[in-house]
Amino acid sequence: MRSERAQLLGYQSHADYILDDQTAGTVAAVNQRLAELAPAAAANARREAADLQLMIAAEGEDFELAAWDWDFYAEKLRTQRYEFDGAQLRPYFEVDNVLRKGVFYAAERLYGISFEERTDLPVYQEDVRVFEVHDAEGETLAIFLADFYARPSKRGGAWMNAYVSQSELMNSQAVVANHLNITKPPAGKPTLLTFDEVTTMFHEFGHALHGMFSRVQYPYFAGTSVPRDLVEYPSQVNEMWSVWPEVLANYAVHYQSGEPMPAELLDKVLAAQKFNQGFGTTEYLAASIVDQALHQLSPEQIPAADEIMAFEAQTLEAAGIALDTVPPRYRSTYFSHIMGGYSAGYYSYIWSEVLDADTVEWFKENGGLSRENGDHFRQSLLSRGGSENAMTLFRNFRGRDTDIQPLLERRGLN
Repeated sequence: MRSERAQLLGYQSHADYILDDQTAGTVAAVNQRLAELAPAAAANARREAADLQLMIAAEGEDFELAAWDWDFYAEKLRTQRYEFDGAQLRPYFEVDNVLRKGVFYAAERLYGISFEERTDLPVYQEDVRVFEVHDAEGETLAIFLADFYARPSKRGGAWMNAYVSQSELMNSQAVVANHLNITKPPAGKPTLLTFDEVTTMFHEFGHALHGMFSRVQYPYFAGTSVPRDLVEYPSQVNEMWSVWPEVLANYAVHYQSGEPMPAELLDKVLAAQKFNQGFGTTEYLAASIVDQALHQLSPEQIPAADEIMAFEAQTLEAAGIALDTVPPRYRSTYFSHIMGGYSAGYYSYIWSEVLDADTVEWFKENGGLSRENGDHFRQSLLSRGGSENAMTLFRNFRGRDTDIQPLLERRGLN
């Protein structure tokens, strides 16, 4: 039915219809991006599988590694190689330090904005904190709400909400919130975060900046109202500041002694980020490629229910990513993946990350944490929301089209 609808509307396939107003723009562009990544990811996954097989042999076992063995042995190998416990990091990540001396500090240095906590404004729950955000000239830019703690009435995960979108037409300024699900400690105890929670805080604040910096006429285009394959891009870029040396040194201090985090501890954490990326990238790409392949079919090409797994196998084989030990993250028979929220859109995560990695490279090339860099990123891209073509905005910022090499290096796939 999706394929038939697309053809009625003048498109060759449902994927063509979906991608027409996305950042990628065309089926050909998405196919090229996935094809560029698949061989490197599969090659790394095979190397990782060989390492796990060696571990199995070293333990005196003689069976062949299977998909259901991977997580168990990968975790053992991770522990053996990097020898650190995530709990060792938590004393250096007290929540208020991370927020004020990390997240806010990076934004202050980059964009010249400042934050004033407003305890006089009403909130919908006692743990919510409110900050008035001032621009470099001292004018009110936005209101930011920090809703960090989990509670029974709150859905899981982490997200950004724009309760009021910026609009010149409506003469409105942004009211945005970051919602996390950090476990609230007992009264009198500090809130100490995991490294993942720190990264998430920086990530969600990237979405908040996208909303706060919006300068568009119509609310329809404000802030994060952009194509799905672009929406994660500014938030992924903002994650870079969580481990930027100057920012890290400012917030990663022991909550009791004030001592800085030992460099060797963080080095292990960062090194471990590239571990198992062959597996993670391959299982993701396999699901993305199948999602695209199904939605690029004409009505008469679509396989029947009893042919669907054969179609999946042929698609993965043709893409060079058919590995028995690394099945797709979501199989074709998992109906809610293909027919639910993605619908030819699962590629969007890696598309955003290519933009993100290339942007991080630009910041590094141009001196990192500076007002000049921040102002350029804000004016050329963050402030424009969805009011212009997304790839045009990226080119305005970067000065060229995307380069995939920074992502390959980040994931250790090169």
